[in-house]
Amino acid sequence: MVEPVLDEGDLRLLRLLATGLPLETVARRMGLSERTVRRRVRAVCDRLDVAAPIQAVVWAVRRGLL
Repeated sequence: MVEPVLDEGDLRLLRLLATGLPLETVARRMGLSERTVRRRVRAVCDRLDVAAPIQAVVWAVRRGLL
């Protein structure tokens, strides 16, 4: 199985999510709308085949990406 690839924007998103910040704050820090952040979170979760953002964070931590 091919390991999913995360770009720097995906990793930044996961780093911010890992801090427990609300999506509104994550969006503001990334200079994006909250809607865009929600869409990106869903896209990352889909790519990693996980059901929730926290699972995506755990996935990245286990691989030493965060």
